[in-house]
Amino acid sequence: MRSPSRRARTLSVLLAGALGALSLAAIPGLERAGAAPTGEPTTYLIGRGISDVTGEAAEVGMMGYSSFDQKATGIHQRQRSRAFIVADRDSGKRVVYVNADLAMIFQAVQQAVLGKLKERYGSLYSEQNVLLSATHTHAGPGGHSHHLAYNLASLGFQKATFNAIVNGIVESVAEAHEDLKPGTISLGSGKLTNASVNRSKVAFDKNPESDKAAFPGAIDPAMTVLRFKQGDNDVGSINWFATHNTSMTGKNTLISADNKGYAAYEWEHDHEGVRYLEDKKGFVAAFPNTNAGDMSPNLNLKPGSGPTEDEFENTRIIGDRQFKKAQEVFNAADTAVSGSVDSRLRYVNMEEVRVDGKYTPDGKEHRTCPAMVGASTLAGSVEDGPAIPGFTEGMNSPVAKLLEPWHIDPPEWLVGCQYPKANLVPTGMISVGAPATPKILPVQIVKIGQFYLVAGPAEYTIVSGLRIRRTVAQELGVPVENVLMQGYANAYSQYVTTPEEYDLQQYEGGSTLYGRHTLPAYQQEFARLAASLKDGSAIDRGPTPPDHSDKQVSLQTGVVMDNPPSGTSFGDVLTEPEESYKPGQTVKTEFVTGHPKNNLHRGGTFLEVQRLVDGTWVRQLDDGDWETKYRWIRTNGLTGTSKAAISWEIAPDTPSGTYRIVHFGDSKSIFGKITPFNGSTRKFTVG
Repeated sequence: MRSPSRRARTLSVLLAGALGALSLAAIPGLERAGAAPTGEPTTYLIGRGISDVTGEAAEVGMMGYSSFDQKATGIHQRQRSRAFIVADRDSGKRVVYVNADLAMIFQAVQQAVLGKLKERYGSLYSEQNVLLSATHTHAGPGGHSHHLAYNLASLGFQKATFNAIVNGIVESVAEAHEDLKPGTISLGSGKLTNASVNRSKVAFDKNPESDKAAFPGAIDPAMTVLRFKQGDNDVGSINWFATHNTSMTGKNTLISADNKGYAAYEWEHDHEGVRYLEDKKGFVAAFPNTNAGDMSPNLNLKPGSGPTEDEFENTRIIGDRQFKKAQEVFNAADTAVSGSVDSRLRYVNMEEVRVDGKYTPDGKEHRTCPAMVGASTLAGSVEDGPAIPGFTEGMNSPVAKLLEPWHIDPPEWLVGCQYPKANLVPTGMISVGAPATPKILPVQIVKIGQFYLVAGPAEYTIVSGLRIRRTVAQELGVPVENVLMQGYANAYSQYVTTPEEYDLQQYEGGSTLYGRHTLPAYQQEFARLAASLKDGSAIDRGPTPPDHSDKQVSLQTGVVMDNPPSGTSFGDVLTEPEESYKPGQTVKTEFVTGHPKNNLHRGGTFLEVQRLVDGTWVRQLDDGDWETKYRWIRTNGLTGTSKAAISWEIAPDTPSGTYRIVHFGDSKSIFGKITPFNGSTRKFTVG
């Protein structure tokens, strides 16, 4: 493959900077009193499933901070997809809800997942009734979009990671489908005030008092929980809370599901005894985001800072706080979910929406604009990620000279349409094979009894989410407490701020692609869906989003071959553990290994901590567990030599006994043959 030209490389850097901090990405809590009947719940068919979506663990750019320097070097915790299906036994209608440990659900993933579900189930599961959402972790491999802007840091499209995500999501839905049994759902709500902070309060303060009054602490403290039972057995929980999944910083290079992934792990693994590598059903706890566009978990408003100065410990603490509040709400959830199941989805060209004055601040008709990234985007969200020198939040002066080498100066009408945004990159006008950013986006509403999920393809600030919820609730004629905003859903198009927030051009405003009236456009389109849902009428599907799968390229080199160091074989131990350890200490060992791209071990593991029990080695931990870390280290690029560094932080409650660490890997010969291998350390004791 030809190397990119200097012009193309420079444009890529500019786009990456402009879009990277993107992912640095109240609603009041659902009040049980008056929100819904507390009588007999409806008996639905309920299923839940979980699967591995972990992609390439080394030498691929990570998705979230869009930093070319942040390339994966191993695994701390695996990423998973969690699926729930709810079917109305009277009407036969059903909905699928998926929450995956990903930075975003890109439209490419939605299209591929729907295609595979159609192959399996025909028309049973379609774009209309399948809602795909992401937790927004910034610590996973990238390259799973079909839009140029979102693949830059991964040097293009990464097929293996894309397939791992798509196949894992489909597997989780299939598992939920096979699990369908009669059951009930209950709803609960609470408030969590020590797991988020408003990283853009200066913009939040520009909103009217009637909006700000809903969020006295300038955060959305609502923890909203659906509790799922099959018969008398609790089988799962969905726990919505608005905070960025960015406790892990841009300096981290280990795959991680971040704070929301830890919350799910703590509930499933630590409290419900789920072992992900065992083929049996277990409790499924999803921790999705809502309108988290301006909500940060970095409580000291600095990357990796708050509650401590250790990003791993912050991940654990913020995750633990979400888990504990969710479990508290779960245990008290006694509002019965009752009524029908239904859904609506349509596609909207977000660059060409004419917005009725009913939804705009001045009461006049306005329009959205072709996508444009603002100069303030390069300033980054300094609370969650790095800024580029020379750019500051609030920039609203032209920087057109940056674009002169590429002759893509936006026309005056576009600059006017996006006012007061300072143009940096008019992504709606850029297409290098595939477009830079999407134009046609899905909007969706899912109804489960009296509970409504409004699914949008962006990162919504808390006031943006509130306005959408109010619009939908008014159209449906239901309390606003019954409507919840689900961001990061079905596609991705950066941020959505209120017009008032947009005017200030902080990071989030600069990253609101379609101009000042993006939020009013969403309010109008969601109102159309709500009206259709209320009336039981059909709604036109809208324009078909294009499939860009045939336009994907990658500049990331693949694995040429693997070679062990002279005198060694794959799986040999380079560094043995000590003879004995005590709880609280860390075991460290190294192995001769091959490239992890040879086999992703999706649904498996690169390591096991094994304990000797009655003469048999029994797996205690794997690479999805919190206490372990798997690092891949290249030792000689010319010869293809590498090693695996594995560590195990021994938890205080670890049973005394005899242990060993096993590494599983795969090597590639010069002729392309891939061969699995494993190796074991010597025995050591813990106690």
